Amino acid sequence: MTGSTWSVPETEVVQSIRDSLDDRAAGATDPPDVLATVVGVEGNAYRRPGAKMLLSPDGEGVGAITAGCLEEDLASVAERIRETGTPEVVTYDLMDDDEDIWGLGVGCNGVIDVLLEPLTETYRPAVDAFAEGHDVAVATVLDGGDGPLARGDRAYYRPDDGTLRTPAGDPATDWPAGLTGAAGDLAGRGRGDTLVFDDGETTVEVFVDGIAAPTDLVVFGTGHDVGPVTELAARNDFRVTVVGFRGAVDPAERFPEADRTVTTSPGRLEEADGLRLDDRTHAVVMTHNFVDDRIVVETLLDAGVAYVGLMGPRERFEEMLEAFADEGRRFTEAELDPLYTPVGLDLGGGSPYQIAHSIVAEVLAVANDREPRHLKTREGPIHERVDLDAGDGDGGAAGGSPDAPTQ
Repeated sequence: MTGSTWSVPETEVVQSIRDSLDDRAAGATDPPDVLATVVGVEGNAYRRPGAKMLLSPDGEGVGAITAGCLEEDLASVAERIRETGTPEVVTYDLMDDDEDIWGLGVGCNGVIDVLLEPLTETYRPAVDAFAEGHDVAVATVLDGGDGPLARGDRAYYRPDDGTLRTPAGDPATDWPAGLTGAAGDLAGRGRGDTLVFDDGETTVEVFVDGIAAPTDLVVFGTGHDVGPVTELAARNDFRVTVVGFRGAVDPAERFPEADRTVTTSPGRLEEADGLRLDDRTHAVVMTHNFVDDRIVVETLLDAGVAYVGLMGPRERFEEMLEAFADEGRRFTEAELDPLYTPVGLDLGGGSPYQIAHSIVAEVLAVANDREPRHLKTREGPIHERVDLDAGDGDGGAAGGSPDAPTQ
């Protein structure tokens, strides 16, 4: 496993899973890849439940579930999974820093449960939903008890559909009735948790992996400073669209890291093919053209996008507001709430990549509903715990191990 495949964005891990499924559907006869997923964390760990890694037969992997401590051991376990074809849950206890655990000398002060399973077509609905921009919850049985479900059985819940379904698309009638409430919550939050359902006769343990659709970031402009923003945003799991005006520059050639590019005019954004502007959209406006910026900002605010970052000094925006007022357009405080100008966090840097880091960091903070601050001042875990009470499972579910990872 190389550093470049370990550090890929989650979007690339999901795409690698889809590519692997496509290869086998096209007739590839190599042994199957093995999917490793963190399904439980007690104490501290580098990644939280839902982190994934795809392990290929040649020992390589895409993605990361630790800081590199366990990946080599997981590759050897994956060989066993390919031979048996049976999913396994492997537990790594890294609580004792004084012992050379697993021969690795690590001590993350946590216990990590990892589900390893042969990658099959039963995972297809997850990657398809992700590619289509839909939230989805993947429910995987860890322990079926004495009931009809067995480890590795899978069902899916999509909030836009509202029905728990099998990979074949049929209603999942054998699954716990209380699963859908928690699945919908976790899908929208992009979080994972292990739930235990007990109907008095059978106890079923299910890992629910919420896979939220990638966050859309639309960058307006084609200057060279757009490149670092696009690159860093893509590596932080944003689905990036670059919008250029007047066609003077080929944005697809200049910004290869972008998922898509659009060439249009500022006044026709709402007509641009496939350009979605809604409350899930985050946008950075950096055309460096006062008139273009005015038109784009007004369109974005009227569309109710989640975030608008405007490049330029505060005085420039004050001039923009005056120009709007001269035309009879006045914004309320609520309308301006999503607008951040000057764009970015105050990180003190001034080079193109330092500026891009400050911009992407601010978008991440807004998208994750966080107030930027030093982690040393944060009390409790870095990642918020998944807290699903019995009511989330319609009276039949209890959350599994706490999600309290740290870096």
